[in-house]
Formats: sequence, structure tokens, C-alpha cells
Amino acid sequence: MTQQRLRILVVGATGSIGRHVVAEALARGHAVRALVRDTRKGRMLGDAIDLAIGDLTEKAGLDMAVEGADAIIFTHGSNGGGKLGSERVDYGGVRNLLTALGPRKVRIALMTAIGVTNRTGSYNRSTEAHDWKRRAERLVRASGHAYTIVRPGWFDYNDTDQEKLVLLQGDERQSGTPQDGVISRRQIAQVLVASLTCDAARNKTFELVAETGPAQGDLEPLFSTLAADAPDGLDAIRDAANMPMDEEPDRILDDLAALRRQSFATAS
Repeated sequence: MTQQRLRILVVGATGSIGRHVVAEALARGHAVRALVRDTRKGRMLGDAIDLAIGDLTEKAGLDMAVEGADAIIFTHGSNGGGKLGSERVDYGGVRNLLTALGPRKVRIALMTAIGVTNRTGSYNRSTEAHDWKRRAERLVRASGHAYTIVRPGWFDYNDTDQEKLVLLQGDERQSGTPQDGVISRRQIAQVLVASLTCDAARNKTFELVAETGPAQGDLEPLFSTLAADAPDGLDAIRDAANMPMDEEPDRILDDLAALRRQSFATAS
């Protein structure tokens, strides 16, 4: 796994996963910038952090947040904001930052959720959180940036001896309970940060859980076993084809088209 120093923008840095991401990134020698709305809360992350003050749901000012970044880690979430919050935060935040990047190319690590392709469960019916997270995944794939998309299981439901990381594909665990898989917040952060400098994690999407056993020291063999998403595809490999593009709202199609044009212009 390549050891290189990156300038990483962490989105959701003061959240329960983001704080671990900041610590892990610093421990690996990366420079960290945190996108925060509250300066006081951001300062609690420590003096080693560069703060970018802004709201990811508002496009204004985000160009300064991404300036000079080599990578972005998204750990944000709408946290009970209902359908409107899911669209504005889970989806809109990703769209706004990808747009703010303009011609810059960065490495992206996006955290969504296990079961994200389950559209019929009660949780998604009430919040549409899965649908909007999945649309955010599509934005990342359409953007042309190198990426890793991590869909973790239930946070910190693991026992102390459950540290053996298991990476799955196809999003087949959809009970909506911890039976789908458990994982510590600390290990989620480790995987997100490690993916940024590992070629074997490039353009791959997977569910992340932990089983009984010790943690692996080297994550590259785990990333290497995974299949990459289809080139130019919008969905993860092996996912159920249950969100047809011809049924998507026009505003979503417009966002995808805009990012693809942006990516094409950069490549040209």
C-alpha cells in the first residue's frame, strides 16, 4: 500500500465517524482540513487541523474548502432530518462539493450504509435515506474521480473480539438490524483513510463488517479480492438493478449530466 502524504478534506469531521477519520489521517501523516459550520466545535478536533468554515448544503464558499485538497472523505449524514434532510445533506452535500472541485482531480472515499439498495424497508420508506445515499454514490461514480465507496454495518455493535474485517459486495444483507453486520467506528475510519492510498481499492464499492478474530494489519489483500465497478457505470457491481434511471427525477439526471460534462471537460 502506497505511503504518501495527502491533503485530506474531511466532511462530517466533528461527527462520530469523522472524529476517528481525523485521528487516523493524522496518525498516518496526512494533512487534514475539516469542513465545519461551527468554529468552536471544529477547534475541539485539535490545533493540527485546518478548518474550513462552511455548510455543505450551500454551494457558496465550498470552492475554498476544496482548494488544494488531494482527497475528500465523506462521513456526513442527515441524522434524522427526514426526506428533505436526506436529499439536502446525504445527496446535496456530495453534489455541491463535487461541483466545487471544478477541474481538480482528487481521490474520494464516500461512506454510505449497508443495505443502501433496500428501497422497500420501513426505514427507507419513511426517510428515503437509502435512496439519497445511493444517488450520492452515483454522483461519485459519474464524476470521473478515483473513488472508494464504503457501506459499513451497524456502528460499534461489535464485541471486543470482533475485529476481523470482512468486505462484501452485492448488498445482500438487508434485515435492517445488526444481523446484517457490525463494525467499530474506529475500523470504519481506518478503512476509509487506507483506501485513499491503495490502488487495489480504486473504483470499488463494498459493504464493511467485522467478524470474530483479530484485525488485519494490511488491508491491501482485502481490497484486492474485490471486483471494481463497471467503467462508466452508475451502480455498484453486483447490486440489484432496482432504481431505474428512466424513473429518476429530472433534477437528478441533470446533476449527473453536469458532473459528467465537468469530468469530460477536465479529461479534454
